[in-house]
Amino acid sequence: MEVSVGLLEAQSSVEVEFTGGPFIHASGKSYSPGRHRFTSEITLTPSEPATCAFALDDVTIGIGFHWERHERQVFRGTLRLVKRETSLAVINDVSLEEYVTSVISSEMSASCPLELLKAHAVISRSWLWFPKAHPSRPGGSSNDGGASHEILRWYGREAHSDFDVCADDHCQRYQGVTKAFSPASAQAVRATAGEFLRYNGAICDARFSKSCGGITERYATAWEDEQIPYLESVYDSLEKPSASSPEAWIRANPPAYCNTDDWDLLSSLLPGFDQETRDFYRWQVAYTREELSDLVRAKVGVDLGPIRDLQALARGPSGRIYLLKIIGESDYIIIGKELEIRRALSRTHLYSSAFVVDKEPDRFLLRGAGWGHGVGLCQIGAAVMANNGKTYAEILQHYYRGTTVSA
Repeated sequence: MEVSVGLLEAQSSVEVEFTGGPFIHASGKSYSPGRHRFTSEITLTPSEPATCAFALDDVTIGIGFHWERHERQVFRGTLRLVKRETSLAVINDVSLEEYVTSVISSEMSASCPLELLKAHAVISRSWLWFPKAHPSRPGGSSNDGGASHEILRWYGREAHSDFDVCADDHCQRYQGVTKAFSPASAQAVRATAGEFLRYNGAICDARFSKSCGGITERYATAWEDEQIPYLESVYDSLEKPSASSPEAWIRANPPAYCNTDDWDLLSSLLPGFDQETRDFYRWQVAYTREELSDLVRAKVGVDLGPIRDLQALARGPSGRIYLLKIIGESDYIIIGKELEIRRALSRTHLYSSAFVVDKEPDRFLLRGAGWGHGVGLCQIGAAVMANNGKTYAEILQHYYRGTTVSA
């Protein structure tokens, strides 16, 4: 069972470095170890799958997010270059289980507790396979601003034409064999081989995010208005919090699995670039009225003048806003859903849309909670649960209520 992963797009040519042995074209032509440049479609298979690899320089990771950067990455499996109208798509065909091994080592550190790696192997496999049984639902929008003063937009799972899934955070992080696979990663994939997360027998759309902020979010807050039983909100703790409202919850710093400042633990859980983000549970950002106006003009395409107010019109159970009214001196606009709000109020993305607004004399202070959309498994919370001795079945039952795990 193979997965096709889109790695990058190049404008006119692609330089690839082969290592460990030659790559072979269907014609029989052999490409020896070393650097080669390609300008047209081609498919090359490794002569020795276990030892041959290909490397790409300047692969962009974290596209559009605050951790965006370029890396040299190394991959095993088949290399395909597909010609598009103005570019070449670079694609890696790899076995499902090797793909999952790479994902769990790219999304989290390979030194994570074994039970977390098992849980992530199950949900990564399920997330990938779900569209094969359920055709991809595109994103949608209700309006594009203008006279309606409303933009309600969400982003579905993109239906890629030449491959199954992309390699970045838009889908699941897949960085080939760039990250050193630990024995635990391979053990986790072997132990859960062929296992999927299921609800009433069907494979689940197993969404996940970095940190829920203490309460996970329901599916409909981030995507279309559909109630998915196993993607409802749950408390990321053993006790219900005492806060009286989502706003009070965000302002508090209550105990939760993902509320940890144990950086010895987190350094063993998070990839290096994720460790740069230390304020993931509670964070804040400040803007002047003019800065906010510039952001809205650049990201939404609407000139409201200096911003006078930000009003949360609708929140999900975790406090994430999915309908926000932005009032300027000359006009106003209402935007949603969760990701559209995060894009509109940051040069990259806000950590999440779970925030409250404090108006100060010369600025707006946004106090927020969590990192990501908050739906499904909370990666940091699950890591802490595993470190506390929870099994992967217990972790999955906690975040996806009513589900089972089976082949």
